[in-house]
Amino acid sequence: MAGHFRLGSEAAGGRCSVAASAHRAHVRRDHRAPQPCTMKETDREAVATAVQRVAGMLQRPDQLDKVEQYRRREARKKASVEARLKAAIQSQLDGVRTGLSQLHSALTDVRDIRRALGAVSTDWRQSISTIESLRDVKDAVVRHSQLAAAVENLKSIFSVPEIVRETQDLIEQGALLQAHRKLMDLECSRDGLMYEQYRMDSGNTRDMTLIHSYFGSTQGLSDELAKQLWMVLQRALVTVRRDPTLLVSVVRIIEREEKIDRRILDRKKQTGFVPPGRPKRWKDKMFSVLDRTVTTRIEGTQADTRESDKMWLVRHLEIIRKYVLDDLLVAKSLLVQCFPAHYGIFRSLLGMYHQALSTRMQELAAEDLEANEIVSLLTWVLNTYTSCEMMGNLELAPEVDVSALESLLAPHVISELLDTYMSTLTSNIIAWLRKALETDKKDWMRETEPEADQDGYFQTTLPAIVFQMFEQNLQVAAQISEELKTKVLVLCLQQMNSFLSRYKEEAQQYKEDHLRDRQHPHCYVQYMIAIINNCQTFKESIVSLKRKYLSSDMEEGLGLSQPSMDGVLDAIAKEGCSGLLEEVFLDLEQHLSELMTKKWLLGSNAVDTICVTVEDYFNDFAKIKKPYKKRMMAEAHRRVVVEYLRAAMQKRISFRSAEERKEGGERMVREAEQLRFLFRKLASGFGEDVDGHCDTIVAVAEVIKLTDPSLLYLEVSTLVSKYPDIRDDHIGALLAMRGDASRDMKQTIIESLEQGPTQASPHYVPLFKDIMVPSLTVAKLLK
Repeated sequence: MAGHFRLGSEAAGGRCSVAASAHRAHVRRDHRAPQPCTMKETDREAVATAVQRVAGMLQRPDQLDKVEQYRRREARKKASVEARLKAAIQSQLDGVRTGLSQLHSALTDVRDIRRALGAVSTDWRQSISTIESLRDVKDAVVRHSQLAAAVENLKSIFSVPEIVRETQDLIEQGALLQAHRKLMDLECSRDGLMYEQYRMDSGNTRDMTLIHSYFGSTQGLSDELAKQLWMVLQRALVTVRRDPTLLVSVVRIIEREEKIDRRILDRKKQTGFVPPGRPKRWKDKMFSVLDRTVTTRIEGTQADTRESDKMWLVRHLEIIRKYVLDDLLVAKSLLVQCFPAHYGIFRSLLGMYHQALSTRMQELAAEDLEANEIVSLLTWVLNTYTSCEMMGNLELAPEVDVSALESLLAPHVISELLDTYMSTLTSNIIAWLRKALETDKKDWMRETEPEADQDGYFQTTLPAIVFQMFEQNLQVAAQISEELKTKVLVLCLQQMNSFLSRYKEEAQQYKEDHLRDRQHPHCYVQYMIAIINNCQTFKESIVSLKRKYLSSDMEEGLGLSQPSMDGVLDAIAKEGCSGLLEEVFLDLEQHLSELMTKKWLLGSNAVDTICVTVEDYFNDFAKIKKPYKKRMMAEAHRRVVVEYLRAAMQKRISFRSAEERKEGGERMVREAEQLRFLFRKLASGFGEDVDGHCDTIVAVAEVIKLTDPSLLYLEVSTLVSKYPDIRDDHIGALLAMRGDASRDMKQTIIESLEQGPTQASPHYVPLFKDIMVPSLTVAKLLK
């Protein structure tokens, strides 16, 4: 163990020595850095680190054999660190040496430059007097230059009138390039002379004016040439197809003038001299002319007015579409070849056309447009403009990107137009619906039957007219936007709701007018059937309209009330069916009054007549559509039975003997079977049970024809249990009709009835509740 600690101490000592050497090297490398701790603290840290390292190496006894190996390894590491430190110090010393050498060279160069500048300054001061003595030479040079320019331009000066005449002739002949060349020569001579005069004496306005007046015709020639250029540019889209070289000549002239403008503006920065009429800026004027031409072309497409042609706006917009598309196609395929690429002529023309169209559309939107004109305008602006028929044309791609085009009308203008359209459309729909209803009402008074559909059901043209109108407006709205289509659909359905209320009132009035004079109108029954059938057609059309133009989720969000409209339509149909049944029972009134009378008992054929009349009417009612026909048949069945029972409760007859009661009861049973047969026949195809109502007549007949009075209580109790809506006055009337019930029996039966009503079946249809018995007190019945 002693050896172990000795070796550990030696290793620690070695590690400490390495750490100390590293620390000293760091201190030598940067002696100005602040020392965070003293040398003793550093030694202690190094010793501690070495001890920890040696302890990590010698944790097991078998590692003691490797102590010498560890010592050599640490010695190698120490030597390596010391070598790196020496190399780093040497490198820094070499850098410092090089820097000092360069600084010394720079100092020498600065001294040499200072001496040279001093010599230049001395020479400059000595040459000032020499420069002053050369001023006369300088003036002579300037005069020589001016005279040389005058001599050089002398021939041109004398030939100015001739050149002016030649230039004028060339302009009139259309030789624009040659004319411009001569014009450039004239301007060059004038500008050269004026420049030399400006250099010699810029304040001498008299000579400048003299030169300017001598060349005065030059400006007129320039203006005349410019007019010719603008005329060609105004017809550029036509010229490029007939004579593209003429257009190219115009562009070349403009390019020449642009170069001269640039050269003169550059010279102005140096000398301050600008010739008269410069810069011309003919390129800017060219685009201005093209812009005015485009605007004029768009404005000139309106050939008609509203007074001369109701379709004036449609024609106007179609002409604009055709002209703009043709012009842009020509510009893309031909015009761009006549202009330099940097002009971006197609993009410029596209912007001009777009701006001109936007201005024109705003002017049209500001007019007092009708509803159909608003639709035409918005459809063109929102759809046609960006469609393949115009800007989206494949031949214009990719230069025209419809997604990058701004809207021709501002959003608030579109919103105002839509509001105006919706307001006008609302008024129109109300007027159209009112007119359609008035027309339909006139048809109700006709002497001929209404038309039948393909299934043979009577109908009028009202549903077709109404929904054709709705369909047309929805198709128009769909061309503008989905949002407008939805708004129009909501509007149509809302107005449909109001219309149905008026339709209901008119149908009710139609029925009441007929009941006051049943001879008029002649085809009342047929047209009332048509009104009933119209209700079913309206239902189906509303469902079809929603399915076609509105998704189910949107319908829920909009809260459009189909059940409410169905309820109104059902009410109209129910009222119509009631009116038709009223017609039937007015004809049956006389025959129903014969029931349960002496005449009936002796052999009246009232029920036969009733059955024939009902069947005859229902042959006409076959023209009613199935849902309402089914309800009407059921109501007719119920009402016939009710009227039959009401006749029994009217106390029109009182049987005097058992034979009469038997005869009367059996007759009631036979007539119940007749009615059952009739309504079975009428209900064929409906699959309905029509026996229940007629069974009520049979049940009452059983009470009438009962021969054993002692069983009367039981029979009546059975009747009451089967028909819980029967009241004591009904029982009293039946017993009075029998004519043989004792006072005690009547009292017992009625008292038992008053103990409480019997629970009715869920499917039971009340019959007796609608039957009123003539006022007669129970006390009188018991007598």
